[in-house]
Amino acid sequence: MRLQRTMKSRIEGLLAILLAAGLACGSAATLADDDGYGPRSERDLARIGLEAAESAGLRLNLAHKDRELVGLGSYLVNVAADCNGCHTADPATEYLPAGNPYLLPPPQGPYLGKKRINPATYLGGGQDFGAFPSPGGAVHIVSRNLTPDKSGLPEGGHTLREFIEIMRTGVDMDHAHPNCPPNVGNAPQQCLLPPFNGDLLQVMPWPNFRNLTDHQLEAIYTYLSTVPCLEGGPGEPPNRCH
Repeated sequence: MRLQRTMKSRIEGLLAILLAAGLACGSAATLADDDGYGPRSERDLARIGLEAAESAGLRLNLAHKDRELVGLGSYLVNVAADCNGCHTADPATEYLPAGNPYLLPPPQGPYLGKKRINPATYLGGGQDFGAFPSPGGAVHIVSRNLTPDKSGLPEGGHTLREFIEIMRTGVDMDHAHPNCPPNVGNAPQQCLLPPFNGDLLQVMPWPNFRNLTDHQLEAIYTYLSTVPCLEGGPGEPPNRCH
């Protein structure tokens, strides 16, 4: 009887611990949904993303697009990251003069207190990140044009499948800077010397973006398809928008 009472007591104690743990976990889950620390779902992030794009003066083509997917993409492109900071011709032209938050407000400067993106350079690429190890130092890594071409597909006309592969692996499908052959004397001018891998995008932080879900990468891709097409960019053909 004593053994039975002892076992019963231990079982009841264990059940009490498990119940308490379950309640604690349930409370933590409830708090995680609304703990005062910010957005609770991707739907909230999508709302923030659309508001950020609108506030910055970006004109998006939302026709036949999923607004929440576009909004989530805008959040990832414009809020969580600063894709335009690299994929713009020059930091000095990233913003409109009166919308550059890095400048002093009037009367000392032109900033009027509201960030405004320069539509003439937004995600159009062209920023030079300097020379990389290459024959004669000829290779300069220049950011690519991410805007849609005349096909309507973003990032130089890549499909969603290709875009996800690029973001997951860093593969440079444009082959802009191949690896130099062992005989550097016969190397093409635009090849990269070791240790840099010319098969992969350099500077582009794809090792971070690769951790996003397929849904989040699709959101970025969908958002990029809504921005206006810009001409130019390394390797881009003329009249890419028409």
